[in-house]
Amino acid sequence: MVKSKSKSKSKTSKKGKKQSKQSEAPLLSLKEQLAQKRTAQRQRQELIQWLFMTLLPGIFLGAIVSVVAEPKMGVIAGAIIPCFGLSYKYPRKALWLFFIYMPFSGTVVYSLGGSALLQLAKDGLYFPALIGLYQQCRREKKPFFVPKSLMPTLSICLVLSLLTLFFVNGLQLTGKESGQPFIQGILGLKIFLGYAPLVFCAQHLLKSKKDLLFCSRLHLGLAIICCVLGLWQYMMLKQGICKGTDHLSGVELFKATLEARCFIGGALLYSPSQNMIRLPGTFVSPWHWGWFLIANSALTFSAAFSDSSFFWRIGGLVGMALVFINAVICGQRIALALVPAITILLLILTGQIANLKRFIPIGVGLALVIAIGLATNPELVQERIDSFQSRAEASPPQAFIQHQFEWATYNTKGLLGNGLGRATNSTRTFGDVSLVETYYPKLIFEIGMIGTLAFLAFVTHLTFTTFKAKQSVRDKNLRSFGSSYWVFVLIISYNTYWYPLDTDPVAVYYWFFAGAILALPAIDRQELRKLKLVQQQDEPDAQKNGKKKVSKPRIATPVAS
Repeated sequence: MVKSKSKSKSKTSKKGKKQSKQSEAPLLSLKEQLAQKRTAQRQRQELIQWLFMTLLPGIFLGAIVSVVAEPKMGVIAGAIIPCFGLSYKYPRKALWLFFIYMPFSGTVVYSLGGSALLQLAKDGLYFPALIGLYQQCRREKKPFFVPKSLMPTLSICLVLSLLTLFFVNGLQLTGKESGQPFIQGILGLKIFLGYAPLVFCAQHLLKSKKDLLFCSRLHLGLAIICCVLGLWQYMMLKQGICKGTDHLSGVELFKATLEARCFIGGALLYSPSQNMIRLPGTFVSPWHWGWFLIANSALTFSAAFSDSSFFWRIGGLVGMALVFINAVICGQRIALALVPAITILLLILTGQIANLKRFIPIGVGLALVIAIGLATNPELVQERIDSFQSRAEASPPQAFIQHQFEWATYNTKGLLGNGLGRATNSTRTFGDVSLVETYYPKLIFEIGMIGTLAFLAFVTHLTFTTFKAKQSVRDKNLRSFGSSYWVFVLIISYNTYWYPLDTDPVAVYYWFFAGAILALPAIDRQELRKLKLVQQQDEPDAQKNGKKKVSKPRIATPVAS
């Protein structure tokens, strides 16, 4: 009897909670419902009209290119105009699609033939969306450049870059320079500062805690998918389903080639007999894949330690383990060195190592997964460690960086440098390129010492501003996200070894997650306002409940005798 009563009470309490939730939800009037229907209908009509306006020119352009070139290129050309138009019309959706497409861009590019035009396809989502978002802010009379405090250092850097473009790349047109130096300079400027506006875009995309969690979980999901595909690529090569490069001879045994492409990504090197493995994952080259893993060592860490959901924290742990395993098997020494180093640095600088409740389960789980991986492939791990040590002994990083600085300083002509794009590998289609393998010497060579110092001042300003922003946040989870992203921003700002800021995805993630940190104070204030509203709503209910519970003492009435 007691059990049945308790069950009935629990059922009634659940029903009561459901009813209270339904009663809390605002009931829309008939007028408001009709207004919502009219808005949805208007949006559908706008989408149909926009599709009609962009599809017709796209089909026309695609037909011409199909006749002149080939049908495959015609389909690609035909998709350009609708892509541009829809990205401009719906900039926020286009930017999310841009983030989703980017990790798979290398696979898509080489699945469709590997055209140089296809490698710029992702910018067909980004730049129209950037212009569309700026126009939306102007129409709504909202500031686009937030915070404005970053504008002075960014403007100085941009002005000096434009001076180099016009007075160095432009004047090279009249000289004996081969190729198309001005177009090379425009592409070099796009690679250098083209994604910097993502600092401002992030604050228009991440307006609430829900948006921030969506962003974190989206990138975690992308990291897990790409890492699983990378493991599958490695297994296909190991089992002989893909040939790799081990059957070749001479110099070809040590070169990444598109002919050896396996399942996903682009150029690949797999010569285990020579202890040479360079896997591209889902990207165009092993170099891009290595930096994707390095970047995701910070992004998966933030999900594992900062997400409010237990399920997604476990997902972050899985992501961290997959990133570490891929860093070992991909063959990129820099990924093998930086992924564990960044993880340790994150634990210390974010203070998570002191948060025992979260650190111990995640740390033990991660250590267990890594231990299993090491136990199953001891020879592979030892080979990677030996390769890393031999490389460091043959060419110590500090000596290599010093030599690059000396070479760049000696070979730089004039105050404005040798021209934008002149040391950027991606611009080699339009002119001669010098191989400079470290970032700040590359900037000295291209835009001169003054331009390099201006850029260094800008990233220092950005690093300091993001630090102040994340320190001002009160919500623990939000502050933890900010700390994880800030460590990533700090490392990339001053990293001169190789050139990650010229490489996808770091060229995108760096600017966007710096903007995400700057969006946190506004999100924090919004969460505080919500908390205060809930407390204000709870106060009258608590008072009513208190009145009901505290009953007045009964006065005994005299009984008639």
